Amino acid sequence: MTVESTTVHVGLAERSYDIQIGSDNLSSIGSLVAGLDDVSHAILITDSNVRELYGETTKKSLANADLQVDIITVPAGEASKSTAVTEELWKQLLSLGADRKTVIVALGGGVVGDLAGFVAASYGRGIRFVQIPTTLLATVDSSVGGKVGINLPGAKNMVGAFWQPQAVQIDVNVLQSLPARDYHAGLAEVVKYGVIQDEDFFNRLENNVGLILDRDPEFMRDVIARCCELKAHVVENDERETTGLRAILNYGHTFCHAIEACTGYGTYMHGEAVSIGMLCASRLAESLGRITENDTARQRELLLQLNLPIDLPQDIEREPLVDAMKRDKKTEHGKIRFILPTRIGHVELVDGVDDALALAAFN
Repeated sequence: MTVESTTVHVGLAERSYDIQIGSDNLSSIGSLVAGLDDVSHAILITDSNVRELYGETTKKSLANADLQVDIITVPAGEASKSTAVTEELWKQLLSLGADRKTVIVALGGGVVGDLAGFVAASYGRGIRFVQIPTTLLATVDSSVGGKVGINLPGAKNMVGAFWQPQAVQIDVNVLQSLPARDYHAGLAEVVKYGVIQDEDFFNRLENNVGLILDRDPEFMRDVIARCCELKAHVVENDERETTGLRAILNYGHTFCHAIEACTGYGTYMHGEAVSIGMLCASRLAESLGRITENDTARQRELLLQLNLPIDLPQDIEREPLVDAMKRDKKTEHGKIRFILPTRIGHVELVDGVDDALALAAFN
């Protein structure tokens, strides 16, 4: 099904760019990249899963635009966001002659976007890159806003940079090829936007669960566009997390990152850990008298309907999770800081939370 395209602009002065959201638009990526100033070389970075699905279509489009094209494939999965893979990519860029006229094209989910973006930000003190997200989670979150990075063994996204893409191109039809688990995991970040910024959007999600689960192209184009608009507004007003506004995008993520680190990256998909983490954060807000039990229940019910996990198994030890939260990037002077809701549609940064309350929120 072909749907009309929508453009979301991210206004960041000389770093501004557009997010193009349409269908069957992978075949036009070559003209987009070739239309950037002074480009002669495209290096397509993708993973072993996405290369089979979309690698050749993308490579052909780039080649048809009279660009020199090279393709690098990394293993699929979170483990590729490592220093070892990053070093290997730097070496491959060097051997391929990457320079200022080279554009990195990141084709894949959040792992590929974060990794390829960080390689672009750090190689030669920064070369340009374009995002082509192929998962729902990447389309609504990681591909927008310029956060790029890799993991250390004990801390997610601890090494990275702010490096804005030249453009983001989203093809809603790629959602049809996503495994069910991947698609549902991405929906957690969609729900997040409703909780942190837009109650009307949250209501719309509650009232259209069927269209969401059916991956209706027109409805999902509008969902993705709204998520991108909401994130763009935050990024435009706090690109580098200096005012505290951008921190609201991390709702549930302090718990989420601890869950991922303590269970081994890959046990939970990022969106699954976000789902559990949002409910932990909402329960913590309840215990502090900041939100009603009904607001937590609405989130729980929507996440359940979207086939997302909502609880951490009892056999997972809780104490190491609190220790892991203290290594979170939002921690200051050893004190964990949380993004907590006051109602559906609004959250605040809260510090000084007792460890015991944070621990209890996991249950």
